[in-house]
Amino acid sequence: MRAEDLLPDHLDHTRIDGVLVRKGSVGAFLANARVWSDGDADARAQAERHIVEALPALRALGLFEVLEIRDPRLRVLVARLG
Repeated sequence: MRAEDLLPDHLDHTRIDGVLVRKGSVGAFLANARVWSDGDADARAQAERHIVEALPALRALGLFEVLEIRDPRLRVLVARLG
């Protein structure tokens, strides 16, 4: 499967199991994970809010069923948020 098979170029979102998944969700999670791991307190807090908002979409995609988060603190945060 290619990216455009999952989400064609003319669309910017889809629904998976009733959850809205926007194009760029995984990329945004990765960027926020880097900031959360390395940023100052304010940037980290904002990144955490964005991570929390994205979790339903990331779970609908099955991201955490295939990939494991290497940062132990971030792994605990994501697991704690259910």
